[in-house]
Amino acid sequence: MTRVSLTALARDLLALAREADTGRSATTVHGGYDRSLRQTVMALRQGEHIHEHEHPGEVTVHVLHGRVRLVAGRDSWDGRPGDLLAMPERRHRVEAVQDCAFLFTTAR
Repeated sequence: MTRVSLTALARDLLALAREADTGRSATTVHGGYDRSLRQTVMALRQGEHIHEHEHPGEVTVHVLHGRVRLVAGRDSWDGRPGDLLAMPERRHRVEAVQDCAFLFTTAR
């Protein structure tokens, strides 16, 4: 059994992202490349984004802090704390509308 405080981790990663040249910070909290499920807490400073990419399998974003925008082609969805957004299976990116932290879950 592993227990992680996503609230505390989001707070810590946001502090790192605000100071980082890249405007982002992240750490994997469960799984990895050798597992079918991977969960990563990511933090982005307002105005930053994760470059457009594809991921085979299912992807969800659970917003922990701030506001995010998920973009896939012409479609976009805004998320606020507590929202769980399921990403369509096509090229997508995540944008920070405000300083934000989210749990990014991928399954192969």
